[in-house]
Amino acid sequence: MQSHELAPNRLLGALFDETGVSRKELARRVNAKSPSTGRQTAYSHTHVGRWLGGVKPKDEAVAQRIVAVLGELLGRVVTLADAGLGGSAIPIANVGLDFPQDRRAALEGAMTCWSTVHRRQVLRLPGAAAFTVPAMRWLAQPADEPAAQAEGVNVAQSDVDRLWATAAEAQVWDSHYGGGDWRTSQVLACLRGAAPLLKGTYSAETGQALHAALGELSRVVGWAALDAGHPGAADRLLIQALRLARSAGDIELGSYVLATMSLAAFLSGRPSEAAEMASAAYERGRGHAAPRVLAFCRLAQSRALARQGDGAGAGAALAHCETLLSGIRPGGHDPSYISYMTEQRLATDSVEIHRDLGLTRSAREWAEPAGGMPVDRFTRAVGIRAAVVATTYAIDRELEQAVAGGHRSVDILSAVHSPRAHSYLHDLVGRLAPWKEDARVRNLAHRVRTELPPVA
Repeated sequence: MQSHELAPNRLLGALFDETGVSRKELARRVNAKSPSTGRQTAYSHTHVGRWLGGVKPKDEAVAQRIVAVLGELLGRVVTLADAGLGGSAIPIANVGLDFPQDRRAALEGAMTCWSTVHRRQVLRLPGAAAFTVPAMRWLAQPADEPAAQAEGVNVAQSDVDRLWATAAEAQVWDSHYGGGDWRTSQVLACLRGAAPLLKGTYSAETGQALHAALGELSRVVGWAALDAGHPGAADRLLIQALRLARSAGDIELGSYVLATMSLAAFLSGRPSEAAEMASAAYERGRGHAAPRVLAFCRLAQSRALARQGDGAGAGAALAHCETLLSGIRPGGHDPSYISYMTEQRLATDSVEIHRDLGLTRSAREWAEPAGGMPVDRFTRAVGIRAAVVATTYAIDRELEQAVAGGHRSVDILSAVHSPRAHSYLHDLVGRLAPWKEDARVRNLAHRVRTELPPVA
């Protein structure tokens, strides 16, 4: 058995589940096919578990016997490729980073990613900076041709509606409580249980709707993973979201996902890449995406440019974002999954944009219209804004206001499981280092160390 952790063999697992036999029975049948001359095998249910877990038999003759047994049980020919027993095993660290051109390969890759992304080996991985190839492939071909499928369970619109409802609920939960519990969340369980639907029977139209819903689910979980401090998992989930948007033929959703990936790159310390991705998401979405989605792309671009010190570029992108939002009229196409992208959200992010540009007074002015964002719905965002405003006072050496803002942020974020949000408070404490002996600063630093919830 290889020393590194492997991705489960989903192809073999699906065939095994279809046979309905036990692991012990499959092992017995494989042993029974041992040649009459030579060494007899003594495989057990444990060996079958290893095969299902991604370990491939060293002897190809054994793999051939496995597929022969599967073929007999299923009444059809099963090849090594059908059972995922051809070629080399895939290290789990490589799962989810590919962007297959072939739709079926992409769906299999997504299912494998969702079933492994919560594992500790993936959680320990840093952000892979692996967005270049997926982004280029999506920009070159953002939509697959619609295709019906006739294989397993019948997929109905009600199944698709349930997935969208789950994504919406998860988004609200994430905004209020943070992404800290993403590995045990209902939405990840929903993704991991999606295999029967992706392998089911559906019309071309229903298939596109199914892939779009699963793409948004993968995006929501990816953002939660990033918020929880697991960038390696986040990268993989967001790449799957982008590929599913292409499979859905949904350029609007693809633009939204690519802009989310831009924010992931930004938060991982790659603002130049983030700015390029956000700009590309806007340009590819023109003529396809709703104004609110395009505004989100421009806001992501403004944040990245500001972090690079490009005031003119950041200002232009932010102004365009504001224009797009102000032009939205009731009754027009306006996807509900991005309903949070409002004037208040623009103002909230503008606080950080202007802070990054050194325009502390302007940052505080933007905080006033951002105040309309309800704290009970957008708890994390409001807590982050309070910390950013506090840093503007620290920059201006207004200690009393900086400390007061820090306490306000701790009050809000004390129930939010979000290392990303907490990092803003740690940044504030770092900026207050010149006054570290001041009792007020020591008290705030103590609260930041002891009152913010940990994330598993």
